[in-house]
Amino acid sequence: MTDWVRESLHPDYAQSLRVDRLLYDSETEHQRLKVFENATFGRVLTLDDVVQTTEGDNFIYHEMMTHVPILAHGAARRVLIIGGGDGGMAREALRHKSVEHVTMVEIDAGVVDFSKQYLPMLSQGAFDDPRLNLVIDDGAAFIRNTAEKFDVIVVDSTDPIGPGEVLFTDTFYGHAKRALTPGGILVTQNGVPFMQGGELTNTMRAFKALFADWGCYLASIPTYAGGPMAFGWGTDGDARQTPPEVLDQRFAASGIDTGYYTPQVHKAAFALPGYVARLMP
Repeated sequence: MTDWVRESLHPDYAQSLRVDRLLYDSETEHQRLKVFENATFGRVLTLDDVVQTTEGDNFIYHEMMTHVPILAHGAARRVLIIGGGDGGMAREALRHKSVEHVTMVEIDAGVVDFSKQYLPMLSQGAFDDPRLNLVIDDGAAFIRNTAEKFDVIVVDSTDPIGPGEVLFTDTFYGHAKRALTPGGILVTQNGVPFMQGGELTNTMRAFKALFADWGCYLASIPTYAGGPMAFGWGTDGDARQTPPEVLDQRFAASGIDTGYYTPQVHKAAFALPGYVARLMP
């Protein structure tokens, strides 16, 4: 009998992934972690049967959360990643030769060790890059206490339930803004607006109060089901207005080969469908 993992993150909608080979299954008192292989998506990591990342489509998520702000900024030297224990976000940020330093704050050292063992294709050696400073700490506490400044801050959070909930508060966003350099950019993971509209509206309300330029952009990631995913965007600079020809030049100069991101996709991602635009405060 074929085994399937059924994700029921949303009350009225579910998706299923076939388990071709189960590699890891462990239940703690808090959560159940699985890694399995699927013919289409490769290795899949789930938490309480909710997909966290896959070998097959993680590139879309990681490229859009790093290359959009870094290339829009144009002079990002210091990047902060909150979360991202699998190393995928660090992998993409470090592909920019112009990035001199990446601080990655992960609350659970076990996630890093686990990912190195079971999902090494996500980090692709990022943890060995001398430009990476891995900090094991609570992201909200780190951002509250740090005196460092960053050109780009990426909040690679889980959904706003349990430990990830604190990363969706007005206070957290305020601390993140304080840690930005002038013209710095904050990007956040804000779920699938068709299913989680309130989550996006709440973040956008905070961004509207904090930033001169605020909004969101979209990308379609197959295993984050229910429509395109939204990424929050906040800055006091004018990076969103970077002309397409400048993005083309920066992207070409980076020498990065991408599977999803292009300068054209970058500009188009900020064009919001009506139902998403109506979620803006």
